Amino acid sequence: MANLDRYLYPPMSAQRIIPMVLWPISLLMVVHRSVFLGVNGDRTDDFKPVYAAAYNFLNGLPVYGENYATVDPHYLYPPSGTLLMAPVAVIDYERARWAFIAVSVVALLVCAYLLTRMFGYALDSWVMPTVLFFFFSTETVSHTLIFTNFNSFVLLGLIAFLMLMLSRHDWWAGVPMGLTLAVKPVLAPLMLLPLLNRQWRVFALAIVIPIVLTVVAWPLSVDANDFISRTVPYLGEARDYYNSSIAGNGAYFGVAPWLILLLRVAFVLMAAFSLWFLYRYYRTTNELMWLAVSSGVLLCTTFLVGSLGQGYYSMLLFPLLMTVLLPGSPMRNWPAWLGVYGCMTFDGFYSDRWTAFGWMVEYNKVTWGWSLLMIAVFCSLLFRWLDMRSDGVAGMVPPVRSESDAPLGPAGGTDAATSTATGSEDAVSLSK
Repeated sequence: MANLDRYLYPPMSAQRIIPMVLWPISLLMVVHRSVFLGVNGDRTDDFKPVYAAAYNFLNGLPVYGENYATVDPHYLYPPSGTLLMAPVAVIDYERARWAFIAVSVVALLVCAYLLTRMFGYALDSWVMPTVLFFFFSTETVSHTLIFTNFNSFVLLGLIAFLMLMLSRHDWWAGVPMGLTLAVKPVLAPLMLLPLLNRQWRVFALAIVIPIVLTVVAWPLSVDANDFISRTVPYLGEARDYYNSSIAGNGAYFGVAPWLILLLRVAFVLMAAFSLWFLYRYYRTTNELMWLAVSSGVLLCTTFLVGSLGQGYYSMLLFPLLMTVLLPGSPMRNWPAWLGVYGCMTFDGFYSDRWTAFGWMVEYNKVTWGWSLLMIAVFCSLLFRWLDMRSDGVAGMVPPVRSESDAPLGPAGGTDAATSTATGSEDAVSLSK
């Protein structure tokens, strides 16, 4: 009987089983989200105003003449973004939208690959199909494709920016940042990171690219001044629809202004402590952890305390989520992932039986998801600092880690990093 075991029960490791299960599922999810849900579209179409603006720009017509009193999607990109988006209007609307969805999917696939590589795993590891499966199971990726939004390219710019900073290609790091800022300046808070790390060259192209594109685009647009006089003031308002920021959510539900202000200040203070702790104890010991977690803290805080935070912005938190593979990550606790569920779930909570309750859960899930994620990261770092202070080691300077001490395996390896990246802190609590 023992001789038959190798035929009846062929050995297979988890590192082989996971890709075998997730690759076909993930690839079919990519097809479903893009070819079916994406092409079908929904009541919200973010691409239509972009196409209209690009068409008007190419034909010398006004771009910024929309009625901002309506709840329809509006064109909010600056003239530099209009210049970059103008090629989409060279063909008809339907084919342009399909092409935009296709390129967005390619960008997301590249993002999944780059994120996997950035954390030390290879294409043939179990991590790549897991990341891809997670990407396309979320609301943020699904609605980016369904609504045909620019977010996929912002995520690609974010990951390229972080990877180039890590590899000290400072001049090149400014290129993806500059291009995203020229279209959609949601990543602007991340310019704090090269400032803190004294990587001054990053600023060169990150600032020059949008300026040059603006100088070129401004005289080509017949109403560029209206972007300053009409669009910029609108961007500063906290609208009460399709807005999951604290101010937008509070305006929708009629929350008292003093409470909205108090919550915004509280999250800014939490972010300030988290950024200080990460800079103080991780910048020289684990730069990948510092950059990935700090970027997530900065962006999540911006979504919450800014004037506009939309649910599909959550894809920009993917680098933060990936740190769960690193020892010491503040993502190694269940409240953080409950927050991730809130801001990324594709589940709907509308109920025919409990109408009011389901409606409130649905309209609050992204806001409480971001909030819980921020609180979990803050508490994880705060409790570490309190423990360090009680033990009298809070004032110690962390030693600079050598390459051999790094928590990850070689970037080109497969699962060499698995044991060190996941084995030492499997039972991490919120306070550790």
